[in-house]
Amino acid sequence: MKLTNKRFMSLFLSIALVLGILIIPAQNKAFAAEAKVKKLTIVHTNDIHGRIKEDKYDGMGFGKLETKLKELKSENPNLILLNAGDTVHGLPIVTISRGEAMVKLMNEMSFDAMVPGNHDFNYGTDRLLELKDIAEFPILAANVVKGDGTNVFKEYVIKEVDGLKIGIFGLATEETKHKANPKYTEGIFFKDPIKTAQQMVLKLEKEEVDMIVALTHIGIDEESDPTTIDIANKVTGIDLIVDGHSHSKLDEGKLVNNTLIVQAGEYLKNVGIVDVEFTDGKITKKEAKLFTKEEAVDVKEDEKIMKLINELEEKDKPVMDAVIGEAKVKLDGEREIVRTKESNLGNLLADAMLDLTKADVAITNGGGIRTSIEAGPIKKGHVLTAFPFANYTVVIEVKGIDIINALENGLVAYPETAGAFPQVGGMTFKFDPTKNAGNKVYDLMIQGKPVDLNKTYKLATNDFMAAGGDKYEMFIGKPIVGEYEALNEMLINYIQKIGELDIKVEGRSVPQEGKKDKDITVVPTEIKETKETTAEVVTVETKQETPVEKYNVKSGDTLWKIGKVFNTTWQKIAEFNKISNPHLIFPGQQILIPAK
Repeated sequence: MKLTNKRFMSLFLSIALVLGILIIPAQNKAFAAEAKVKKLTIVHTNDIHGRIKEDKYDGMGFGKLETKLKELKSENPNLILLNAGDTVHGLPIVTISRGEAMVKLMNEMSFDAMVPGNHDFNYGTDRLLELKDIAEFPILAANVVKGDGTNVFKEYVIKEVDGLKIGIFGLATEETKHKANPKYTEGIFFKDPIKTAQQMVLKLEKEEVDMIVALTHIGIDEESDPTTIDIANKVTGIDLIVDGHSHSKLDEGKLVNNTLIVQAGEYLKNVGIVDVEFTDGKITKKEAKLFTKEEAVDVKEDEKIMKLINELEEKDKPVMDAVIGEAKVKLDGEREIVRTKESNLGNLLADAMLDLTKADVAITNGGGIRTSIEAGPIKKGHVLTAFPFANYTVVIEVKGIDIINALENGLVAYPETAGAFPQVGGMTFKFDPTKNAGNKVYDLMIQGKPVDLNKTYKLATNDFMAAGGDKYEMFIGKPIVGEYEALNEMLINYIQKIGELDIKVEGRSVPQEGKKDKDITVVPTEIKETKETTAEVVTVETKQETPVEKYNVKSGDTLWKIGKVFNTTWQKIAEFNKISNPHLIFPGQQILIPAK
């Protein structure tokens, strides 16, 4: 009996072992099957600036973009299409309709969201709000508010894709206040992007989203403060930042504090693609890549989109094709040129300003020139393309010291590219690249004579700069003595007047090392230097025999501190030097102190 029980137990254990071998793998397979993997494709564009059609110097255009989108959707229907700003302005094909043509194309291509870039405000906030109503996608900007604190645009949107909740919030650059005409954003304000991002993450976490995306027009270059790198470092919880503004080409994105930052360059030269995988609702992979114009060379343009674009061109053709003159040389408007050095196209524009206004000097920001005009017949469309903004010419009255401050402001970022770089007429100057910002300019000559610090000059500029755009805050509040037509209209008339153009770079702004501060050719009215001290304070005497002292601003100085040293008030110093903004003084700037 015992033997039989032992055999029975042995048989039972054997069967159990065999069953265990068979069942355990099956259970493992069952557990593995329960892990659900979902894939999401996020396609992004930025800084298109109206480049909706393929061009030799621009990107692949909307026709090829649409074809690529259809291909990606066939591979994975879970696709979100985002735009990171500076889109509805740029070339005449979109500016003639004040952005409506671009928005309607974006509607046709089923964009899911957009953040406004600084140049999207170029028609004014009211027009952008009209475009928002035309758009079939949300324009997002959580940090743009009215004076009462209410939002101008939607803060965020939640896209549901294959059971996933994707929270997308927008952030616009604070630089819009000076990188678009300040008049265009009167009455609205840009809150701190970092603090706003923190608030948005908390809101979206409460919504129990599976992924948080910041759609930003902030940028990563040093000229921006803050950058999206700062946001990623200081704000936890953002999975992806789809960025624009700095025209940066991030081939595989940039991972910062577990936040992936992506940007696709400019002008649709690249399209950004982010592949995201979710396992059981958690992000387990996010990879970025770019689809380049070179890769798109054999892509066929979508017929429906091209039909719409061709209709727009046909409608604008009579305006664009009118020949207005002849260029004997290329008029250079390339970004890397006009934002770092003298350009013959910048010279042409400044000369046109002087011809129209009869001002003493002209200064215009290189960032206002958007492309070159090739040698050959000049069509009206060429000018409208190179100067697409609605800015107009103004003449303001300034002192010589204001002109110096303006030039120093335009050179702050040098040798980096900066939209504020000055293209000038009626003046020449040198600047020392080795000097600190605010202490670069010397040998400033106006109409062939050394600048007179106290003399009042008539300065032609554009309304953007006159209102403080590109941080030309020294122009704010200056008397406006003339207002004229739009820059592009003015230039069209000037080209028609001249006929043939053979304009060259003439040495109007020359980077050159070697001048000592005491040798700088910048003198006040009829001032004769009589004494120099080691403290860089010089007693001089004016024509009217009013004794003054000349002080060179040091790093960390304020007018209040300088006033204490000379036993006077900052108000008196500001009034004597005609400084409209007492907070805007530069190291190396010469300030006159009225002696007691």
